[in-house]
Formats: sequence, structure tokens, C-alpha cells
Amino acid sequence: MLCRPAYVLSFLLLLLPALAPAAALPDFSELVKAQSPAVVNISTVSRAEASGHPGLPPGMDPEQLPEIFRHFFRGVPEGPSQRERRSLGSGFIISEDGYVVTNNHVVEGADEIFVRLQDRREFEAELVGRDPRSDLALLRIEADDLPTVTLGVSGELEVGEWVLAIGSPFGFDYSVTAGIVSAKERSLPDRNNENYVPFIQTDVAINPGNSGGPLFDLDGRVVGINSQIYTRSGGFMGLSFAIPIDVAMNVVKQLREDGSVARGWLGVMIQDVSRDLAESFGLARPAGALVAQVVPDSPAEAAGLQPGDVIVRFAGESIERSGDLPHVVGLLQPDSEAEVELMRAGVRERLTVTIGTLADPGETAVAGKAASPKDENRLGLNLEPLTDALKQRLQAEEGVVVRSVAEGPAEVAGVRPGDVITRLNNVPVQSLGDFQEAAQNLPAGRSVPMLVVRRGVPVFLALKLPPAD
Repeated sequence: MLCRPAYVLSFLLLLLPALAPAAALPDFSELVKAQSPAVVNISTVSRAEASGHPGLPPGMDPEQLPEIFRHFFRGVPEGPSQRERRSLGSGFIISEDGYVVTNNHVVEGADEIFVRLQDRREFEAELVGRDPRSDLALLRIEADDLPTVTLGVSGELEVGEWVLAIGSPFGFDYSVTAGIVSAKERSLPDRNNENYVPFIQTDVAINPGNSGGPLFDLDGRVVGINSQIYTRSGGFMGLSFAIPIDVAMNVVKQLREDGSVARGWLGVMIQDVSRDLAESFGLARPAGALVAQVVPDSPAEAAGLQPGDVIVRFAGESIERSGDLPHVVGLLQPDSEAEVELMRAGVRERLTVTIGTLADPGETAVAGKAASPKDENRLGLNLEPLTDALKQRLQAEEGVVVRSVAEGPAEVAGVRPGDVITRLNNVPVQSLGDFQEAAQNLPAGRSVPMLVVRRGVPVFLALKLPPAD
């Protein structure tokens, strides 16, 4: 039996592995003391004219009220009223003379913007410029000798690295939360289906009010701007997304100098390459950005890009997923040249493209005879010509229309009624005759690409005929 000192020593040795990780956890206290003064609370006021009776919701008539309440509104004239909407967010100071960075959605539509510092000083801010595509805004307050943050390099971040956020979730000023980098270069398309920001994903607790606040690394440098959360409840669920500071400062520089942002534009609609599509295009593995459509009169058309091309490198950057391409193109200066490396019909090619200018949001920027029963049954498709009336309704200029899909290869590939088939096995389809000829030459037992226009959006599908008997 062990004596008491030996027993205690053995017990402590057993505890050491468990205690070691706890001892290694970082202490954020000095970082918070040093950086908090440069973090600010942002509040806004938006006013909107609303017609109706004062005291009632817009559009509501007093006669809709129970009789006991109607007399309160009799004799009160109907007229315009003003409603105020307030919002809260966070931001941080990047220069001693008062430039402040935050999210666009924090200040969008605001009539008044107020910035409050940690020492409780409050200033009305001027909106220097904003960029909805990156969800960034630049403000200016009239003050000197302000505390500022230190900017880092988001490109140096590693997955698993500790990061910390300071902000005002739910109005609780200067709340501090910490976590790790969960992933990098996440593509999150916005409401216009654009994705020009390669987001940093973290598990730092971010909630409404944190928007626009800084994300720090352990050296106290800002590496991101907290922008979005994934939630089903309205609160934090372990998935937070920050704008990389490298991307943000490129935008901020343009807003500061010009009040607007110019982005590169290529002029293609793209999609990811699935395993079946990789086989159909003769690729060794699923990778790259598959060109589904080339916009007329675009830089891509001028350079010679075609539907079915798979872009694997652009301007020296590897393109692993379709979402990587907008990130690279958007950072390029208009009128600059870039080399495109692509796979076309299984052959690697290189093209040079002159980058265009991406239009402002809201402008245009992007993005016979009947087939024989044998061919219909072979693929499981019932087709009809694309008439002028159907062109307008289906938002397609050429191809053949899918009337119905029976059991067969097309159904497995995901073809739907209303799709307009424009290419089959890299052969353009402008009529039922074109489709019939292309369908007769399809190889058995191998995937081939089919390009369809679905609700105006081109999509590649992988069609695979069963092996020959």
C-alpha cells in the first residue's frame, strides 16, 4: 500500500494531462484593455412618412376598431405622420482623425448616425461611403487624437487559431467573446446571388448588435469585421462570419478616396463541378468553376471563353470551387489583364482576358421536327420547339423545351419540365433536329454534360446513359 506522500504525488501526476490544456488557454485581458477604446457603438435613426390616423398603424381605419374605442378617433383628421426606426451596431476607429468602419447594413437607410466611444463621448457621424456588395460602410466623426486599432493580415490566419470579438450584442456595450477560426474563404451569396467576399467562419459568439465590430487575433490586430451569423432562432448557434480585413481595407481605401468601389468583372455565369460533371468533361477530379453562360459583349466573350469551359486558375490563383472565382475577379482592377487557365474538352488551355468593370447593384452585370419516340424513350424526354412566346416566358433565346420527363437517364440527371436544353454533350442545340442528332451519338455508360436554362439561369447537368448490352 502506498504511503500518503506517494499517494498524493501519484494523484497529481494523473491530473497533469487534464490540467495542461487549461493552463494553455489564452488570457485575453490585456488585449481587451488595449483595444477596447478604439471600438465604438453605432446607433442610427431612420424616419419614414406614413399616412393615416395618428395613433393607428398605417392604413388602419378607425371603423375597424371595436365600438368602445372608435370615439377616440372621431373628429381627428387623417394626415401624414412620421415613424422612427432605430438600430444598433458596432464599429472601430482606423485613424486618429475620425474614420470609422462598420457594416453597410448597420447604417443603410439611416437619416442620422451616432457614434459613441468607450469614454461615453458621442458624435454625429458623416457617411463617407458604403458598399452593399461587401456589406461595408465608412463613417467620419469630427474629433482628433482618437484611439485606433492595429490592422492585421487576414491572409495569415490559420484554421484553429484563437480570435476575439468586441461589440454591442443586443445593446450590451463592450461585450467580449472568443473562439477559434472554423474555416476560411466561405462563399455566402447575397440577395442578388453575388459573393464577392471570402468570409472567415468562426465559432465566436456573435449576435445582433455585434455587426460591424472587429475580430482580433491574439496579437491584438484586427483580422476581420463581424458581419453575419447563421441562425434558426435569431441568436448565436456556433456559426459566425467575418469579412477579412484584407478585403475590407481594399474597399475602405476606395470609399475614402472616391466614395464608391470599382470591382473587376468577367461576364460569366458559373457553377460547381460535381463528380458526375467532372467525368462528363473528362476531368480527373471535381474542381474549378464550370462556365454555364458567357454574357454577350463581356470581357469573357472577347477573350474566347465558352460554355463548358472549366476555369482552374485565374490571375495566378487556384480555383477549387466556383465560389473562388468571384473573390479573385472582384479584387482585380478594371482594364487590367489576367491569365485564365481552363480545361476545354479535356485539354488544358490558356487565355488572356482584359478585366471589365462590374456594374452597380441593380444594373445589368452578368450575369424543326419532333423527336422520334425512340429518342424520347431513350432519354425519357418529351420535347417541343422553343417558340417566341416561350422564349419570353422561359427567359431563353434558343434550345428545345422539356414538356415532360419520364423514367430514364434525364430524370436521374435532374431534368425538369420547363427546362430549355441548349447544349448536349458540348453540341449546341437550336432545334429538335439538333437535339435528335446529338442524342443519337451519345456514348453509353459514360456521363456527358447537358446545359439547360431553368427560370432564366443556365445550369449544367450530368446525363449518363446505361451501359450497352
